[in-house]
Amino acid sequence: MRLPSALRALIVSLVALAALWITPASALADTPGDFDFYVLSLSWSPTYCQDRGRSDRIQCGGPRPFAFVVHGLWPQYERGSPRNCDAGPRSGLPRRLVDSMLDIMPSPSLVRHEWRTHGSCSGLEPVDYFELTRQANEAVRIPDKFVDVTDYLTVSPNEVEAAFIAANPGLRRDAIAVSCDSRRLKEVRICMTRDLRFRACAEVDRKACRNNRLTMPPVR
Repeated sequence: MRLPSALRALIVSLVALAALWITPASALADTPGDFDFYVLSLSWSPTYCQDRGRSDRIQCGGPRPFAFVVHGLWPQYERGSPRNCDAGPRSGLPRRLVDSMLDIMPSPSLVRHEWRTHGSCSGLEPVDYFELTRQANEAVRIPDKFVDVTDYLTVSPNEVEAAFIAANPGLRRDAIAVSCDSRRLKEVRICMTRDLRFRACAEVDRKACRNNRLTMPPVR
């Protein structure tokens, strides 16, 4: 039996309303500029390059050795994070802008990926987002012991966090987290306010590496 058009319209409306109730809040909230804080992710380049070999020619096969490099500046919610926001036309980043970031993010594909996945959610224009990324990187002092690593280091996540805390006044344990694989240090993640002050981030801290000992491959 064919339903009256008014009844069909009512059913469609109820189905749409039900979908809103069951859709995760994070999926509905990925709007540029709508987030709570940033995470500055610093990648230990020698670990990355052990996995990639020389396929990433600038970061892993070029003349300059890299230690900690910027993985990205990520907008975050208190729980979860926005990704791939609708930031208008996606004609690609200007080559000049990409090249300007290679001293701290030594991979053109990474620069483009970070804008598409994370920067698009910042509410900023690309040039402003990457300028903020550079400012965030400059706001964090890398501990001296991790600047010129010429041999394998064995460390614990707590030791790495303590070194960063000692080098950066105002940084606390609940604002920093170490990321690892089964045996190697991969990243240090530091939580920051929109104006780049250190701040606590419970969810990021909970996801930190729990291994007792980690290896840091040397800078080549």
